[in-house]
Amino acid sequence: MNDPPLDQPLYVAKAQLFRSLSHPVRIRILELLVAGELPVSDLRDEIGVEPSSLSQHLSVLKQVGLVVSRRRANAVTYAMTESGVAEFLASARRVLVSTMARTRSTLEHLESQ
Repeated sequence: MNDPPLDQPLYVAKAQLFRSLSHPVRIRILELLVAGELPVSDLRDEIGVEPSSLSQHLSVLKQVGLVVSRRRANAVTYAMTESGVAEFLASARRVLVSTMARTRSTLEHLESQ
């Protein structure tokens, strides 16, 4: 069986997407934006990072097309571009819960021996 080469555009795009999600701040930004569009000031207050750091994380998410920015008067707001991101985050949470439950079960088994 011939596997497709790993440099195919789809695999490269998926790797870029997963890299963009590889920081806790970016995950938190997306979780906050699930509820709807937010100004940068609200994101900063909620997450508690320096403005320059938040700007860099938002830029990464924007580059891969997960968020879009809009200028409203003197404020810049961000919103998710795809409702599927919320589903993706929920799926990731379910996978983590399942994985951690198995790990907990294994640890309990080891401790009982």
